[in-house]
Amino acid sequence: MTERPTAIALFLAAMVAVFLLLPLVAVVPVSFTPARFLSMPGDVWSLRHYQALLDNPAWAESVWLSTRIGLLSATIATALALAFSLGVWMFRPWFSGILYGFVLLPMVAPPVVSAITLYFFLIGLSKFNGIIAYDTWVGVAVAHAVMIAPFAVVMITVALSQVDRRIDLAARGFGASISQRVFRVILPNIRFGVITAAFLSFVLSWEEIGVTLFITSVNAVTLPRMMWMGLRDNIDPAIAAISVLLIVIVIAAILAKTIIAARWRQRG
Repeated sequence: MTERPTAIALFLAAMVAVFLLLPLVAVVPVSFTPARFLSMPGDVWSLRHYQALLDNPAWAESVWLSTRIGLLSATIATALALAFSLGVWMFRPWFSGILYGFVLLPMVAPPVVSAITLYFFLIGLSKFNGIIAYDTWVGVAVAHAVMIAPFAVVMITVALSQVDRRIDLAARGFGASISQRVFRVILPNIRFGVITAAFLSFVLSWEEIGVTLFITSVNAVTLPRMMWMGLRDNIDPAIAAISVLLIVIVIAAILAKTIIAARWRQRG
């Protein structure tokens, strides 16, 4: 029998959720302040800071740049994570634990160490090309892919752990090639895990700031870097406005993914 949580457990879970969400909720009224600095609005609420987002093209450019970087880095990270996870799952080498240790290293290494390493890596590449280089959007996407690939590996590995190996052995016994086993047998059973890994990779790339500060200067100004510059130079309430918009977009994306996944499960 499935045990249902008690009323006390539900109450504690709700309190924890409220505690975690309160800082996000507090941003909403701040974004409507008529003042030029961060403050709670009084009797007068204003949309001036939302209008400032529309009037300043730098915000739109940073959003578009972050979107491109997020899509490219999520594609690279998900593809690499899928290839690695499938290889380990299908062939099960005796040194798979060592492989996982190396792949997951960016998750446990201090961010500043990874940032410095990627900085010198892109600086070195800058001597040979101008695409995958320091302060280019493709270079930033590659650096983000290195940082977020371990998270995609974890998501896809969890999805693979729920797949019955006997269906792969059956396909192999019937003479299916490796590509047929991957695309016709395994991938259909882990598609939700792959989609979740890609979505998580995009979100992690979108919000990445630590590494981005090291590998960008003036050409590749992502949205998080734009917000960081606004906080450092002058505390602009427009940052609160863009934060509210991002919260709304994330909530809408999560709801859309949940609804689509539920419909796919019903059809399946």
